[in-house]
Amino acid sequence: MEPDEAHRLAEGPALMQHDPTALAEPGEAPTDGVAESRGARPNAKTEADAAAATMAAPPPKAERLASIDALRGFDMFWIVGGDAAAQELCKWWGTPRAMTLREQFDHVDWQGFRFYDLIFPLFLFLVGVVLPFSLRKYRTGAHPRGDALIRTARRVVLLFLLGLVHNRLLDFHLDTLRIAGVLQRIAVCYGIAALIYLFTSVRTQAITLVAILAGYWALLAFVPAPESHRAGDFSKQTNLAGYVDRHALPGKIYEDYYGYGDNEGLLSTIPAVATALLGVLAGRWLLADRNRWIKALGLAAAGGICLGLGLAWGRSFPIIKNLWTSSFVLVAGGWSLLLLALFYTVIDVLRFRAWSTFLVVIGVNAITIYVAHRIVPFDEIAEFLLKGVAEHSGSFGPVVVPLGVLVLEWLFLLHLYRNRIFLRV
Repeated sequence: MEPDEAHRLAEGPALMQHDPTALAEPGEAPTDGVAESRGARPNAKTEADAAAATMAAPPPKAERLASIDALRGFDMFWIVGGDAAAQELCKWWGTPRAMTLREQFDHVDWQGFRFYDLIFPLFLFLVGVVLPFSLRKYRTGAHPRGDALIRTARRVVLLFLLGLVHNRLLDFHLDTLRIAGVLQRIAVCYGIAALIYLFTSVRTQAITLVAILAGYWALLAFVPAPESHRAGDFSKQTNLAGYVDRHALPGKIYEDYYGYGDNEGLLSTIPAVATALLGVLAGRWLLADRNRWIKALGLAAAGGICLGLGLAWGRSFPIIKNLWTSSFVLVAGGWSLLLLALFYTVIDVLRFRAWSTFLVVIGVNAITIYVAHRIVPFDEIAEFLLKGVAEHSGSFGPVVVPLGVLVLEWLFLLHLYRNRIFLRV
């Protein structure tokens, strides 16, 4: 895959900044005023042809936003082992403050919000951010929208299938196969958000986002849960979304996935689409012809507003990741916008980029390492190589192998990066 294609969803879509430098069509000389300086006078037909060619030309390619790859890499770092390493480091540190920090690298049991609860919604948000960049050529008429539909459908199917493989489809134990999953939810949210972006205006997209959040709140707040016969039942055992999962979601529901429903269940996928749509709006903001500082400030302001609204709404509509409540969407979306503003400012506005290479290497092959982490026994390899070091490291020993896992994974991704190998879905 060519580097320009790295914007594709599976490997971490590349974002582009507008480049005002237009290129001449193949076979045509660029117009640089030479003919006029020689006394030639362009006629009306020539001007009309030039204008038509300019209008028909596709949007020019432009500079990649490294901040998006870096932020995606930051996000994936925690999924593939950064959380385990951080927990062991905090445990080794041993102070009360370190133990409090350690809690941030695990999910809350049910209600509330920790750092680790941000990881999945941040990835979904970034999936939405890149859609205006990767699909804008289909909205401008440069390419048929039918091509976009085929491309989107193919990615949805392949991502969903990859998710099933990740859930051990190839064991052929269909009675214990979990149908829902992280990649499956990404596939569904990507597909729906792509359709909304392709066929609606920015105003309609914003209205749709608000309607999803309000509608999901109304559904859970006013429809009685069948088991408790109570509207607004947000308990783990008897909530409406969990009931629907247990009675309508195909596949196995495991105890590890909160037991009474699935983390990526049916009803909770509806507001997850809103997370992707919030990313779409952020992507359109970045794509607009504005000063970069204005873009950064706009992202930060939007993040602060979403975070404030989510925390306020959370007093009556609890912040619950497993249900993906509307308040959770706003809180996670607020933090996502603030992180995007920070990364964009540091990397693409101030141009402090050298430090971000470590994260970019992960970000451009995010889906690759997510799947490889499941297939390749990085932990066993790290233990084989570092067991002796760990045993002779005293109290720091438990930290050695988790750090080794991260090093092995990053070296694997660095090899792919240097050889320009990117998973294309």
